[in-house]
Amino acid sequence: MLVKKILITSTILAMLSVPVVAEEIKIGIILGFTGPLESMAPGMADGAELAFSEASKSGNLLNGSTIVVIRGDSTCIDSAAATSVAERLITADGVVAIMGADCSGVTTAIVNNVAVPNGVVMVSPSATSPALSTIDDKGYFFRTAPSDARQGQVLADILIARGINEIAVTYTNNDYGKGLSDSFSKAFKAQGGVVSISAAHEDGKADYSAEVGALSASGSKYLAVFGYIDQGGKGIIQASIDSDAFSNFVMADGMVGDSILAAIGSALNGSIATLPGGSSGADAFKVYAEANGISGDGPFVPESYDAAALIILAIQAAGSADRAAIQSKMMMVANAPGKQIGPGELAKALKIIAAGGDVDYQGATNVEFTDVGEVYGTYKELEVSDGKWNTIKIH
Repeated sequence: MLVKKILITSTILAMLSVPVVAEEIKIGIILGFTGPLESMAPGMADGAELAFSEASKSGNLLNGSTIVVIRGDSTCIDSAAATSVAERLITADGVVAIMGADCSGVTTAIVNNVAVPNGVVMVSPSATSPALSTIDDKGYFFRTAPSDARQGQVLADILIARGINEIAVTYTNNDYGKGLSDSFSKAFKAQGGVVSISAAHEDGKADYSAEVGALSASGSKYLAVFGYIDQGGKGIIQASIDSDAFSNFVMADGMVGDSILAAIGSALNGSIATLPGGSSGADAFKVYAEANGISGDGPFVPESYDAAALIILAIQAAGSADRAAIQSKMMMVANAPGKQIGPGELAKALKIIAAGGDVDYQGATNVEFTDVGEVYGTYKELEVSDGKWNTIKIH
């Protein structure tokens, strides 16, 4: 009997001494690789995959585990298609978390219909609708881009400071466009500004001359375009230029990127825009990203890196790739207390966590989550000159 007890004890001790076996951890990336933001999506995916690759190559993630990325196309605008893609990634492919989605409408659909019911963390780098702040996400949805409730205020402040007191507004007819338009108009009017007209536009049209005619009839000199860079927003601007209706444009994050500069050309010189970014970690991330072959200051690229990094650190803090365990550690790794972690420092962060320490992930965008899992954020004030986006000020 004594021998049997000794054997059982020895077996238990042997089992306890065996380290966790390294595994392949599947994580999804859902972005609009087709649709109105298709020119932005590749850079955003590259940013996220840079973080995933960094963690895998370090050998420090769960005793040498590696991350396998599975991409899905949100289309940005088709909620049914986006939901179907998310369902496949979660149920068939077995991803443990999702970096994405991108546009606010499809993000809302995935959160409500797939992610929350299946207990899967989503971290969006670019869904900015104010309505997402109050979504019933059971603590599974986070975002590294700030709400448009703030972007609208910042943009209004910029225009008033520049002496622009009257403006026509057009917005893409969805959650993102309507939310940003409402936020901006409220903030602009509160400071004495006049919105001469606020009109929705539909994406996917070949001709926007009627919309531009109505906007021009308002008599405003400036036109705010809250739309998408590869769809209606670009169409509105092109039609405005072609008809000499407007030559002064104000834009927000959905319109910022190199593709519109290439498409429109010098007629955009003098245009104003806002884009999340400009934190103290931005320069370090740009250097790090470019050393790894990607553009570090593209639209929502830093936010995508940070979204991926937070998932990685939550996995390490949880000690497993269990979905519920990941969710339980997201707020902890994003906020103080702990050793502050910048871009390119994931290997160090993983070691700290493995040794029982705490980290406060700052990353490329100075991440700090509110109690609903979103960031306050900073914004770049941009102006187009010489065919380039130039940062004028950080807000």
